[in-house]
Amino acid sequence: MIDSSFLSKIFEFELINGPFVFRKFTSLKRASPEDLIFISSAKEAKKNSNIKVAAIITTAELKEFFASHQKLVIVSDIGQAVSKLSYQLQKNNSQPKPVKISNYPNCTISETVLIGQNVKIGANCVIGPNCIIEDGSIIGDNAHFKNNVTVHNDVIIGNDVIIGSGTVVGSEGFGNFRNKNASWDHHYHLGTVIIENRVSIGSNVTIDRGTFEETVIGSGVIIDNLVHIAHNVVIGENTAIAAKVGIAGSCTIGKRNMIGGMVGIIDHIKTADDVIISVKSTVNKDIKEPGVFTGFMPISSHSRWKRIAFWISKLDKIVKLINIKNF
Repeated sequence: MIDSSFLSKIFEFELINGPFVFRKFTSLKRASPEDLIFISSAKEAKKNSNIKVAAIITTAELKEFFASHQKLVIVSDIGQAVSKLSYQLQKNNSQPKPVKISNYPNCTISETVLIGQNVKIGANCVIGPNCIIEDGSIIGDNAHFKNNVTVHNDVIIGNDVIIGSGTVVGSEGFGNFRNKNASWDHHYHLGTVIIENRVSIGSNVTIDRGTFEETVIGSGVIIDNLVHIAHNVVIGENTAIAAKVGIAGSCTIGKRNMIGGMVGIIDHIKTADDVIISVKSTVNKDIKEPGVFTGFMPISSHSRWKRIAFWISKLDKIVKLINIKNF
């Protein structure tokens, strides 16, 4: 448990309703009674005014929304406080060391592999030259890592997983936000990555760790080369992702999706099961039913783009309205 006095070493704040202890700093979604969270909007404050947590980091403008007994950490800039606290709470990894092959008698591991502390590796694994596996990671049976794979701390990888050369699993996510000075602060990621069974990942793929939760790659997923999967993304089982796809943070991709090459999916998108997305499409809204979907738009000013997109989406209705035949 961490005492609230720890926070005074990191940023300035006003404490309401006395000191407290907390087990971990986490998201509102994952909060338990022993956790420290942050709430930054009036909507969230109203909805969670009486939430059972150790304490809440918030602002003076929002404190009126919370119950009178609630323990509050009042700061002037929530983003900056979150940035500084998440940085301090990052795990301090040990320096990975050359592998002792005798520790893994049922595996084929190159002598140039580096392994951190408390790493577990299952039976019949093949780990190629120059791979790095950091503290606390767990790898199941029959894994095959090609050259120069990096697995960051506390990643969980299931059975029968293949990872291509140069791939990075558990990298720091792109969680940045502007502070009051209009410069960038980074929200350090305290979550992890879970890769389930029978997953095949190509070369030079990057899979970011979750902010507080997990980035999840479901069983049977196949991923081509040069794909980026951002923090908190969940990929449904047996989905196929072609080369140069970029999936932004907190997307949920359904089961058995097929995502064509160079597709871009913006943050917080959800897709249904059995969706096919055409090559080079941009996905900027949820896909709520199975089927084949395509989205191409030339770049223009955003306001003009929205007007064009609106009318394109209405073309079939316009045609019917003016009764043009053989359009």
